[in-house]
Amino acid sequence: MSEGADVVAAGVVVMRKGPEVLLVHRPKYDDWSFPKGKVDPGEHVTTAAVREVAEETGLDVRLGPPLSEQHYKVQNGVTRLKRVHYWAGRTVNGDDVSTYRPNAEIDDVAWVGLDEAPARLTYERDRETLEEALPFRKKSYPLLVLRHGRAVPRKRWTRDERERPLSPYGLLQAEQVVPVLGAYGVRRVLSSSSRRCWSTVGPYADVADIDLQVTRDLSEQDATPRSVARHVHRLLGKAEPAVICTHRPVLPLVYEALGVRDPNLEPGAMLVAHHRNGQILAVEQHQT
Repeated sequence: MSEGADVVAAGVVVMRKGPEVLLVHRPKYDDWSFPKGKVDPGEHVTTAAVREVAEETGLDVRLGPPLSEQHYKVQNGVTRLKRVHYWAGRTVNGDDVSTYRPNAEIDDVAWVGLDEAPARLTYERDRETLEEALPFRKKSYPLLVLRHGRAVPRKRWTRDERERPLSPYGLLQAEQVVPVLGAYGVRRVLSSSSRRCWSTVGPYADVADIDLQVTRDLSEQDATPRSVARHVHRLLGKAEPAVICTHRPVLPLVYEALGVRDPNLEPGAMLVAHHRNGQILAVEQHQT
């Protein structure tokens, strides 16, 4: 067998009170596993994970803390390495699967007790992933820290610095941010009052039909350690997915308030800090 390009997929370990986990049965392989599927060309892995759960189970989910990737070989004429990105997750807008209609790809969807799930799962790798997900059974909330998209260069902008806009590529990044924020179920959007920041998160606020809150406290000109920490700690105290959009010089103040390492984000990139009761449980980062 020849070696082909890697297959990239994404899935979610969805849990609910019971405690139970959501599993699917594939008749082609006669196996029980977590809902997952291939990432479409140009699609972000977070978006793919949420989409695949919806397609395979009919349920809407939001992503929680990240889990370890799975790596294994698959064969379909050529041998390929399959890489599956996983998150813990929870349903939104209901968790009833009784009306699911079986099809050729997924012929059964079931909530399975966590004590029964290891025996039901077909693959050892899935049992290991379930074990890793168990500490995240209780709800947590994501706080996304987003560096604004690429802006028009400073040397080409002669007017008020606060009004310096996104470049054409930055505007594209602002559109690409929309489904990623949606995958985490963001319901609060807080931005620097500078145009390049609120323009980065504005498209998501419009699509999600939520208020876009802006503050000079997150701007390059006015941010202080105290003002930034106040906003960060306020969001950590809320049981609500949220995003902060600010500037490269301000980001270290955000990380300091969170107590996390500086990931040196590129324009349009984000750090996701998953928290519960003010404590950070897990951190991940993404590039749009």
